[in-house]
Amino acid sequence: MLNSMTGFGSRSKEIAALGKISIELRSTNHKFLETVLHAPEGFLALEDRVKKEIESRIKRGRLTCVINLNSSSSHGVSINEKLLKDYLCSFKKIKKQYSVGGEVNIDSLVHLPGVISLTSASVAKEKIWPLLKELLAQAVDDLVRARQKEGRALAKVLKKRAQKLTLELAAVRSRFKAVAQAKQAKLKTPEERSSLLKDIDISEEIERLEFHIKNFSHKLSQAQPVGKELDFIAQEMQREANTMGAKSCDSLLSARVVQIKSQIEKIREQVQNIE
Repeated sequence: MLNSMTGFGSRSKEIAALGKISIELRSTNHKFLETVLHAPEGFLALEDRVKKEIESRIKRGRLTCVINLNSSSSHGVSINEKLLKDYLCSFKKIKKQYSVGGEVNIDSLVHLPGVISLTSASVAKEKIWPLLKELLAQAVDDLVRARQKEGRALAKVLKKRAQKLTLELAAVRSRFKAVAQAKQAKLKTPEERSSLLKDIDISEEIERLEFHIKNFSHKLSQAQPVGKELDFIAQEMQREANTMGAKSCDSLLSARVVQIKSQIEKIREQVQNIE
């Protein structure tokens, strides 16, 4: 079963004496696995655990985890008296040393960095982790289901495109055979016919492209992440199609190859979002 790398999952829960915790998970396509966490200060110490839980279920993509806490506890005001005293001593020293006039008022003092700060109930990390882990697991479940749903849709589209490629390739094989016979019939010597066939023969490219299409279709039904493999196979398909186009000696044949290249390009765009 294919999984998309795009998805969203979220969960929230009221926790007594702490408030409402909400978790949002967003994932987008990425070459590798990357997890970014945005959380309140009290939760940052749990970053490694949060990432480990997410990455045990997700193998590829760029994931953003946002944890919010709407605390039910009231905030208090804290004054750093030692820092305030140091500021005042420094001001007096500067006034005396440089003969600076003027007075320091309360409005200036409260705006000095670190003098006044808001305090809130600290998060007991070991107590909150089991609850956060359970909520995180539920959000990851939502994310995985969303990625699976889009993955199923992508698999259907890619299978249809692979089927179209097979039909187009069959038409190319038939057209090439007819064109090659017609052109060879106009030539007089075996050497001329051999030289012509050397320049226009795309039999090997057709066979290799046929193999890649079958391999691609087979990978679509596998359970493990195959996004990187599918991307590589699509690149190889495009390589064979480009060679076929370069060797084409017939307008109808060229038109068929253009259709093949168009289908492959669309496939390459879509496999970029597969895990």
